[in-house]
Amino acid sequence: MPGSAKELRDAVLVAVALTVVGVLLGLLWLWLAPRVPLISDGRAVFLKDTEGEEAAGADGTFTLLAAGFGVIAAAVVFRLRKHGGIPLVVGLAVGGLLGSLVAWRLGVWLGPTQDLVAHAKEVGKGVVFDAPLALGAKSALLAWPVAALLTHLGLTAAFGPRDPEPDGDAPGH
Repeated sequence: MPGSAKELRDAVLVAVALTVVGVLLGLLWLWLAPRVPLISDGRAVFLKDTEGEEAAGADGTFTLLAAGFGVIAAAVVFRLRKHGGIPLVVGLAVGGLLGSLVAWRLGVWLGPTQDLVAHAKEVGKGVVFDAPLALGAKSALLAWPVAALLTHLGLTAAFGPRDPEPDGDAPGH
C-alpha cells in the first residue's frame, strides 16, 4: 500500500489539529453558555430560579457549538484531502472526540469555581453568584465527531471520487 504511511500521517495531523482547536470550542462555550444563578442563605446553596433552564442551556450550547465545529472540520478535511481514505476519517473522529474533551475540561477549569461552599461564603448571604460550568449530558461530547463523520460521509457521497464504471465488453455481460 503505497499511500498508507501518508494517510496515517495525515490522520494523525488531523487528530492533533482538532484536539488543539478544542481550546477554541472551550472558550466559546465558556463565553456563550448561560450561567446558572445560585444563592446562599448562609447554611445552604440553592438555585435562584428553581424553574430555570440555564443548566440545559449550557449543555445545548456545547452540543450546538461542537456540532458546528464537526461540520466545519469535516468540510475543511474533505476539501483538503478528497482522497483521504479510512485513516483520515478515523483521525477526524478521534480528533473531534479529543477536541470535545479538551473543550469541556477547559470550560470547566476557566469557568466559575467548583468549590460552592467557599464561593458562597466569599460572596455572602443572599448574594447571587454563578454555579460552576458543567456538562450534564456527557453525550454532548459525541456531537463533534458524529457531526464530522456524517458531514464527511455526505460530502464524499455527493462530491467524492467515483470508481470507474465497469467496461461493457467485460466477460459475463
